[in-house]
Amino acid sequence: MKQISRRTLIKGLGMAGVATLGAGAHIARAADTVNWRMQALWDGGTTPQKFEEYFVKRVAELTDGRFKIDLYSAGQLVPANQAFDAVRGGAFQMMKTFDGYEAGKIPGLAFTSTVPFGFPEGDQYEAWFYELGGIELAREAYAPAGLYYIAPTVYGPEPIHSKVPIESIADFKGKKGRFVGLASTVMGSLGVSVTPLPTGEVYSALDKGVIDLADRGDLTANLEAGLGEVAKYIIMPGPHQPSTATSYVANKAAYDKLPESFKVALATAARDTSAALRQHIMVADGNALEAFRKQGVTVSSLDPAEVAQARKQVVEVWRKATNNNPNATKMLDSQIAFLERLGLLT
Repeated sequence: MKQISRRTLIKGLGMAGVATLGAGAHIARAADTVNWRMQALWDGGTTPQKFEEYFVKRVAELTDGRFKIDLYSAGQLVPANQAFDAVRGGAFQMMKTFDGYEAGKIPGLAFTSTVPFGFPEGDQYEAWFYELGGIELAREAYAPAGLYYIAPTVYGPEPIHSKVPIESIADFKGKKGRFVGLASTVMGSLGVSVTPLPTGEVYSALDKGVIDLADRGDLTANLEAGLGEVAKYIIMPGPHQPSTATSYVANKAAYDKLPESFKVALATAARDTSAALRQHIMVADGNALEAFRKQGVTVSSLDPAEVAQARKQVVEVWRKATNNNPNATKMLDSQIAFLERLGLLT
C-alpha cells in the first residue's frame, strides 16, 4: 500500500483542497458510513486517552461524520496483551499500540517504538518516519500479520524513576530494573538485571524493593501513579527512551475496504494527534517535574557526552536485536545513517 504523503494529498485534492484541509474543513464525500472499533493503550480519563478521543473526533470531522470510530480504553475489549491478535483476527478493526511489545515476533518493531540511546528529539524520530521511509518499513513489518500500520504518535523522552542516585552510566551496573522491548536488552547490556513487569506492578515493585529503578511512562502519568512516594530520584531524559512512538494499527482487510478519503482522514488525524500530544507533553513535563520536586524527589540528567559515548557502545546491541531479519536490518541501517548525518553517531 502506497504511503499517503503530503504530495499525494496535494495531487488528490488540489491546492484549494489542501488549504481547506489545513483550516479544518471536511475532506470526505463517501456515500456510506463506516463504523470501526478501536482499543487504546491507556486507561479511561488519563491524558493520553484524551488525545485518542481527539484522534477519533478528528477523523469524524474530516469525513463529515461518515467515519465513526468507537474508542475503548485498555482492556475494555480484550486484555491489552491480546489486542494484536484480536485486531489481526478481525474482532475489532484498530488498536493503538506500542510496537515494542511485539518485537519478539516482529524484530523490526523494536525500532518503530523507541531506540534506547537513539534520537534525542521527537522531531528527529518523526522525520525518520515521514521523510526517510520509516512508515513504509513499519508497514512492511506488519503486512505478513494481516495488519496495516497507519502512522506513529511521536513524543519526547520518558524518565527513569530510581530508589538510589544514578549519576553516570556506570551507576546502572548491578541495579535491578523494569524495562520492556529493546530497552530491556540495551539496559541489560549495561549491567542492569531486568524484569519486564506489567506497568500496573511498577509502583508495588519499587515500594517493596523488588526493583531499584524503572521505566514506566511519561512524567505526568507517573506523577498520577504516585511514583514520587516510592522512588526519590528521577533521571530525565531517560537514555533508555530518549524519544518514543506509539502506533495506530488496523486490520488490513478492513483498511483496504475504506474509501480513499477515509484513509487520508486517518493519516491526517494521526499526524495532528502526534503534534498535539508532543506539544502538550512539552508543557506538562515542566509542571510534573515541579510537583515531583515538591515531594522531595531529586531530578538529574546524565552527562550528554557520556550518553553519546554509550550510544556508540550499544550499536552492536541494536544490531543483535534485528535477529538478521531483513526488514529490521533495513530499519536499523536507515536510522544509523540518519544519526550519523545528524552528528549523533560517529
